[in-house]
Amino acid sequence: MVLFLQPTIEIHKPVVAFMVSYVMVLAASSGKNLTLAEHFCRSFGEQGMPTKLVNLTTLEWPVYTPELERDAERTPDTAELSGLILNSEALVVCAPEYNGVMPPSLNNTIAWLSVQSDDFRRLFNNRTVLLATHSGGGGAHCLMAMRHQFSFLGSNVIGRTMTLNSNKSFSQDTMNDLIRRVL
Repeated sequence: MVLFLQPTIEIHKPVVAFMVSYVMVLAASSGKNLTLAEHFCRSFGEQGMPTKLVNLTTLEWPVYTPELERDAERTPDTAELSGLILNSEALVVCAPEYNGVMPPSLNNTIAWLSVQSDDFRRLFNNRTVLLATHSGGGGAHCLMAMRHQFSFLGSNVIGRTMTLNSNKSFSQDTMNDLIRRVL
């Protein structure tokens, strides 16, 4: 008679605290770019990736100047936005073209973050950034300005962008491709 002994194996599943992943979506206008940002949020959600949306025009931060930086009563509290960006998996920036560059709301936000953060470079360095625009004038100059800015900050800017204007309508296929590149 042959006895088969089965080894006793105990499997212990490790307790792992998962960090909630999300994509940070920044809208630099309250019009068509906010609508575009909301569309990105829905599309990421359909792929199972949560998002957090911030409309930069609602921040009501004063225009950055070195003098305001030294005025504690007028300096905005940037900690919440810094934390959201720092803990995100990637950034999506939807901004219209203003006179051939990016809008003041985006530029001002980056200026304040740069002087209020303990380690400003950590916010953007090696972070994946996707750029999009809905602009009346085409948007190419805005995209170039944002690409230059975020590349300078050390971000990994995705090569393909989304451009919407009077000659170029929305494409869900393009958005889906961009989302795959982020994920």
